[in-house]
Amino acid sequence: MDRLFEFIGNHLYLALAFAASTALLLHNLLESLLRKYKVATPLEAVMLINQEDAVVVDVRQPHEWAKGHIVGARLIPLGELDKRLADLDDAKHKPVIVTCQSGTRSPAACKKLLQAGFAKVYLLKNGMTAWEDASLPIVKPKPS
Repeated sequence: MDRLFEFIGNHLYLALAFAASTALLLHNLLESLLRKYKVATPLEAVMLINQEDAVVVDVRQPHEWAKGHIVGARLIPLGELDKRLADLDDAKHKPVIVTCQSGTRSPAACKKLLQAGFAKVYLLKNGMTAWEDASLPIVKPKPS
């Protein structure tokens, strides 16, 4: 035990970096165990759409949506989700897949949907970036 304290004393920055890394990993692990929504890869999302008639909710901004979106997705920007939950009443008992550009805004939307009583909520892992990387179809507006 004395050698451990000696090591920490001699390598303080290394010990602090190790402690910080460990804390972040534990936080991430606990969060994934405690979250109530599921994470779906793009291919799993396609299966949910095709087999279970899943509804895709895109929480990006309209200018991001215009660059391309999933066929049949509904645009409800994250900031408007609370007041537009009624737009999704028909999907309360269907799987709902939430997407954004990279997967950073979707967790907040997933939590709101679960609190509103949606039964099956999925987060699209890595969002539209992963969807496009998987070469899955997107809708783009036609040039004028």
